[in-house]
Amino acid sequence: MTTKRQSALDTASELIHGPRNADYGPPKLNFQRIAHRWTQILKVDVEPWQVCLMMADLKIARMCEGYTEDGPIDIIGYAALMAELAPDD
Repeated sequence: MTTKRQSALDTASELIHGPRNADYGPPKLNFQRIAHRWTQILKVDVEPWQVCLMMADLKIARMCEGYTEDGPIDIIGYAALMAELAPDD
């Protein structure tokens, strides 16, 4: 039996490796583009992994109005991409 948590993990993985990849291009390139634009607007350096952090925070802020089924799935996806894009120390 699949648990809700496993289903959320599986769905997020399917999205970031499938439709989202096809819609927006490779995550590294897509988040680099966003980081570049936000850097221009904010006049501070924004890194691609920080874009993931802020997008997850956006989802959390939206969920303050109420639970949505896609909220946790999107947050999981952003967290996974953040781990991939974080600098190696």
